[in-house]
Amino acid sequence: MRTSRRVVDGSDFSVHVVSCGERHDGWSAPEEGHGNGLVLVRRGRFRVRSDGDEVSADPTMGYLTVPGREYAFAHPAGGDVCTFIHVREPLWHAVAGDEPPRAPVAVDGRVELAHRLLLRATADAADPVERLVDAIAAAVRVPRSRTRAGRGRGELAARAREAIVAGAPESADLVRLARALGVSPSHLSRTFRAHVGMTVSGYRNRVRVSRALARIEEGETDLAGLALALGFADQAHLTRTVRAVLGHPPGHVRGLFSG
Repeated sequence: MRTSRRVVDGSDFSVHVVSCGERHDGWSAPEEGHGNGLVLVRRGRFRVRSDGDEVSADPTMGYLTVPGREYAFAHPAGGDVCTFIHVREPLWHAVAGDEPPRAPVAVDGRVELAHRLLLRATADAADPVERLVDAIAAAVRVPRSRTRAGRGRGELAARAREAIVAGAPESADLVRLARALGVSPSHLSRTFRAHVGMTVSGYRNRVRVSRALARIEEGETDLAGLALALGFADQAHLTRTVRAVLGHPPGHVRGLFSG
């Protein structure tokens, strides 16, 4: 069962929190997109298919929607929660122009932080909104050659990404992951960077920081224990990586959520 509630209603955009508690491996019946917008995952991981393209959506990868296009969904685990940011026509046109969206949206750490803060913002949501608008603009500008060409290589990158997100043992390093996928490390490295926009190790850190961010938002204070649980060498390693990905150390991020 899917539920939706509107939490922000501004002049240029509205924000809806959408929850799907139902678990189903198969595809849902196609449904029409509800306007121009950006979908970002807050919790969980699910698949969405539209116009021949398939996206595995999680906190590191969102997608854009447009009216008139149909979308089907699969929720293998259930319990997914995402945010739909409906961008009204004047702002959408200013950001995206007349170009239809061509690709998933790679959600960097700063955008994910802005997403989580957006739902907590009250008087001043300017900075979170600015970062999310930037994410839409960046997605629309992705070259067609990267999003439509090389479908086989795109599937290879998607399989590698799935292994990293799922925490598969072979995803711990590039050589083991390439061997599991039946390709050379250099081929996987080039393909992954071309389709995901970062190195395999960079994406692995991105996933770990996303999980750290979620735990900090939930109130986690034991950073040493968090570092151990997420596979960092120690708390200092966690701090360096979080600062590099989010632009702030963990203590500052914790203050953003408690302020």
